[in-house]
Amino acid sequence: MPPNPPAGTSALDASSSRPHVERIGHRGAPRDILENTLPSFERAFTLGAEAVELDVHLTVDGTPVVHHDPDVPIQTRPRRVTRPIASMTWKELSPVEISPGLTIPTLEQVLALARDRGMVYVELKGKAVEERALAVIRASGARCAVHSFDHHAVKHAARLAPDIPRGVLFDEYPRDVVGTMREASARDVWPQWQMIDGRLVESVHNEGGRVIAWTVNSTRDAQRLVRLGVDGLCGDDVRLLESASTSRVE
Repeated sequence: MPPNPPAGTSALDASSSRPHVERIGHRGAPRDILENTLPSFERAFTLGAEAVELDVHLTVDGTPVVHHDPDVPIQTRPRRVTRPIASMTWKELSPVEISPGLTIPTLEQVLALARDRGMVYVELKGKAVEERALAVIRASGARCAVHSFDHHAVKHAARLAPDIPRGVLFDEYPRDVVGTMREASARDVWPQWQMIDGRLVESVHNEGGRVIAWTVNSTRDAQRLVRLGVDGLCGDDVRLLESASTSRVE
């Protein structure tokens, strides 16, 4: 965790002592290859991502799989239909092509790819996915953290695996970010990038936490966020984040 700023020092002032911001590939490298697929994660690391972020759902037989939506399109004759991932076994889901030649990977497969290459931030999306996802994370040996819009799921993850870092997602400005962090036992705060200001960053840092901005898709926006003192930039193209994240912008 980042140290708290000295008394009388703002998070913005303290940011100058933290010269590096983590570059995170949002669902891999979706500008180049379909998101949440093994080639997309591979591409993100090749482009310089230090971490990737992904979404996890659970099949009916308990396999955590990496996909954004709760449903998956299935090609049937004469039309395509959608089926909930939660209603399918892994055996049924594994051959489904979501794009020509691309299938939905398991969380285990992604963590094996990432194990020696960078951090993996796992968004808990599917219902009751926490226990199985955390078990896969533990078994993998990969560096991971979990996060979610469902702060109850984050709190549950804290009870199940207190050693695995946790984060809370926000798409509206949090009324009480410190209270939410404490209630969910969260280290990381993931706000949508447009809502981040100095007050939010300072509050999180004073609590010993980290701010990770999503989804940042311009160098100019990334530079503004770096000046505010964020700890991570999650974007669709990590190439746009590199110059902003390697040094603080004066």
